[in-house]
Amino acid sequence: MNTNPKHNSVHRISDLVSYQDGSVVSREVLRKSSGTVTLFAFDHGQGLSEHTAPFDALILVLDGRAEVIISGTPHSLGDGEMILLPAGKPHSLKAPERFKMLLIMIRSQ
Repeated sequence: MNTNPKHNSVHRISDLVSYQDGSVVSREVLRKSSGTVTLFAFDHGQGLSEHTAPFDALILVLDGRAEVIISGTPHSLGDGEMILLPAGKPHSLKAPERFKMLLIMIRSQ
């Protein structure tokens, strides 16, 4: 069964990904040559280790609280808050509590 969102239909974005105990769950919503849109659900205490990406990205917190560290500087984000991740800068994410986020990665030439 295909569970991807359909064109021309309305979806509650935070319902498209579910929390799973002790895990980080991701779901790609859209993939194009120009970028991707991916949903994530982080259980309390989970995260993504420090890494870099070759493209700018935007994180939008949908539910809960996230700690995003960019080049060593921590940023605390809550529901409805966003932050831009610059290309080539090291960043990581931590879940001080469960949170869901939307990641929009824009590729450039």
